[in-house]
Amino acid sequence: MSRTSWKRAGVSLVAVAFVAGVTGCEGDGGGGGGKRSAGETLQTRDAVTKVIQAAYEKTSAAKSAKIRMTMTMPAGLEGGGTMEMTGVQGWDPAVMDITMKGSMFAAADPEGPEQMRMIMLDGAMYMDLGTKSAAEMDGKRWMKLDLAAAAEAAGDKNLQKSMTGGLENVNQDPAKQIALLLDSPNLKHVGPEKVDGVQAQHYKGSLTLEQMVATNKSLDVLSEQERKDLIANVKKSGITGYDTEVWVNGDGYPVKMDVGMKMPQGTVTMTAHYSDYGAKAAVQAPPAKDTVDLFEMLKGLGEGAGQA
Repeated sequence: MSRTSWKRAGVSLVAVAFVAGVTGCEGDGGGGGGKRSAGETLQTRDAVTKVIQAAYEKTSAAKSAKIRMTMTMPAGLEGGGTMEMTGVQGWDPAVMDITMKGSMFAAADPEGPEQMRMIMLDGAMYMDLGTKSAAEMDGKRWMKLDLAAAAEAAGDKNLQKSMTGGLENVNQDPAKQIALLLDSPNLKHVGPEKVDGVQAQHYKGSLTLEQMVATNKSLDVLSEQERKDLIANVKKSGITGYDTEVWVNGDGYPVKMDVGMKMPQGTVTMTAHYSDYGAKAAVQAPPAKDTVDLFEMLKGLGEGAGQA
């Protein structure tokens, strides 16, 4: 497989990792300042908590939604640029079928595909690397990445737990993002706004880095000292805290979420629009005949080296 194919896959993983694990800070989140009509007042903290709790419960029960997302990374970061993602996302069980496009692909490979489809199903990721990569992989255009299988083969229980947590993060659903707001000490109601032509209420809150680490279940495998080291290292990069914003429609579902993370190189931002909650997420794996299993390929290379 060529270096370009590896890089193209890496760009996709960077995008998905961001969607998965970051809940960040992004100013006012765009879309106006939540102008209120005459006589309308902001909700109290108790009222806000009830709305967000109800939104969490409804979203969690819906188990799927259509998603339209835009992510922007500063030029100062490797892989910087813009990524647009559209498709369907499901949770409980965690599945995803999205198509990605944007300048990140052009930066990775100017001659590569203009867009890439990515599927997550049964704990594995499948990336469509396009016809050019297929010519380098015996006609197979899909790459399968099964992190859980790789961790299990390694025989490391902590690694297995970490990989499993990482896969859960990859498909971090909007319900989990909303749950983070409930832990914010300064959760507030910004006001009403229209999102995609629908009236919604805008809410905003922030968390410190320490609070974010405490709520990230995939980090449960870390010792107390490892957690402290992680926080110290992240702070060295200039990150100290996070904000998240959500717009909840009249039916109690989030229709928009703004996520971002301020860094010395600039702000990484993500804006997601959700619709069609509860629609069946019919996600299927690509045909085996069109798929290269990365873990099996690497295992075969290792066995070949051992025999040599």
